[in-house]
Amino acid sequence: MAGRLEGKVAVVTGGASGIGRATAIRFAEEGASVVVADLNPTRGDETVQAVRRSGQEAVFVEVDTTSEEDNERMADIAVQTFGRLDILMAAAGISHAGYVSGGSDELPAGGGESAPDREAAVDAQMLNWERVLNVNLNGVMLSDRACGQRMVDLGNGGSIINVSSVMAKLPRAGGEAYCVSKVGVWMLTKCLALELVGQGIRVNAIGPGFIDTPMSDMLQNDETLNRWVMSMTPMKRWGEPVEIADAAVFLASDEASFFTGELLHPDGGLFTE
Repeated sequence: MAGRLEGKVAVVTGGASGIGRATAIRFAEEGASVVVADLNPTRGDETVQAVRRSGQEAVFVEVDTTSEEDNERMADIAVQTFGRLDILMAAAGISHAGYVSGGSDELPAGGGESAPDREAAVDAQMLNWERVLNVNLNGVMLSDRACGQRMVDLGNGGSIINVSSVMAKLPRAGGEAYCVSKVGVWMLTKCLALELVGQGIRVNAIGPGFIDTPMSDMLQNDETLNRWVMSMTPMKRWGEPVEIADAAVFLASDEASFFTGELLHPDGGLFTE
């Protein structure tokens, strides 16, 4: 059913690649105008062009989601450019402190046989911990707050969709910062859902399984790690970014009108066993 987001305006953080790019394009295919927000202007402009090819308008905004000022500017540009703000897809995130927007992930030292260890908590540098929490949790909160406030001011309701992860429910050694950040996104989603329900704003999250994006390259390119992923995924394949984008379209649309405070898992059956 095309046109489920007809006339809506969506902001997509992390929109230059991966899940963010796929979501920006799918939102446009369903009729939304899109603000593509990311740190990477070259890849962000590529997303803008892809959105325009679908027949919808788009603008790129260079945004560091850890900056309160950048988030406020992003939300203002959405309203100033398109006259409204209906949807936020908060997809900006990193797998570890050294990850760069849109770049292939690299495996730090210390990979394990049973899971992709990042850096054991006892050895972790505080700056690495803070970087992951700052981007994955504080950045989502700041984007939610800026866009949520504009939605409240405009009085038209809205839908906020945060990207969490299966790792919000799947602890692993060496992944403390990432796992904790994604649990935080889950609880932030639930708290904001209660806070904003009276304003007609629904707040939900998506917790993807293992998805084929630039951020997962290091897992796919390492035989041991790829085998670990497949051992946990009953469908025995990597998810595609568009499969997460399709879930976002549902949550953004009126079809999800009775959904708020939920965490959906497109994960290839990971939590069935």
